[in-house]
Amino acid sequence: MNICARTTITLALLLAALPAFAREAASRQVPIAVQMYTLRNAGGLDQQLKIVHDAGVQAVELAPSKDVSALELKQLLDTYSIKVVSSHVLMADLRSNLDGVVAFNQSIGNTTLVVPYPDEKNLPPHTPDWTALGQELGSIAKQLRDKGMRLAYHNHNFELVDVDGKTGLERLLEVAGPDLQIELDLAWVARAGLDPVAMLGKLRGHVFAVHAKDNAPQGQGEDEGGFAAVGQGVLDWPAILPATQAAGVRWYIIEHDQPRDPAKVIQTGADYLHEHLPAAQSSSEQQ
Repeated sequence: MNICARTTITLALLLAALPAFAREAASRQVPIAVQMYTLRNAGGLDQQLKIVHDAGVQAVELAPSKDVSALELKQLLDTYSIKVVSSHVLMADLRSNLDGVVAFNQSIGNTTLVVPYPDEKNLPPHTPDWTALGQELGSIAKQLRDKGMRLAYHNHNFELVDVDGKTGLERLLEVAGPDLQIELDLAWVARAGLDPVAMLGKLRGHVFAVHAKDNAPQGQGEDEGGFAAVGQGVLDWPAILPATQAAGVRWYIIEHDQPRDPAKVIQTGADYLHEHLPAAQSSSEQQ
């Protein structure tokens, strides 16, 4: 083989590899994670984590599960070079087994717990008691702070109803105090009839992460709960993303409640965020 031919082959191989290099670099710099609930129907845990890895994402948020030991989970996470940035934990588990929850999460390197929804008495059709819920969450958040952990609350649309001029979510946060963070689900904010940009402004400094998902246009995606992959729906991402930066958001967690094709939803969302998010946040800012 002559020098010219070898040079041509080498260049071709390098050019073919560039997208992979670019994606790997972006995944290191841009704080993107995947909520594992999105992948609940995509095979076993090994297969689910492979989907995350293959999408160029190196972080996950765990969904509530008692089906895997900390040791097994840590081994699989290490296999795919994936870290856990947060875990959804039910209120019942925080009440009954806080030390066990903390031990499990610390053993896999996670320091942030997220309440995905309140207990039954504070769920529709009941009227939530924002004061009582805020007081309890604030108390748990203080206990977790003393253990080197952080607590956040994830919203749906019912927390965003008006309560004397403010949303229930704002009332909850006021009562809970500064130890409680918010994981703002942007699609649910929009479904509540509110502007995600305005809500990010109201909660500035309190939003640990956003759930990055989209709403499909009216009448579309009904077999997927009306949700869409990031950038494929009606949310104004060119306005939202700068607002997340201004609000101090540290993680962008891709989620879809009812995806037909979970792997495609994650890849689409990751590609969109890699392209549109500035790679400015350092690893210390993400924690």
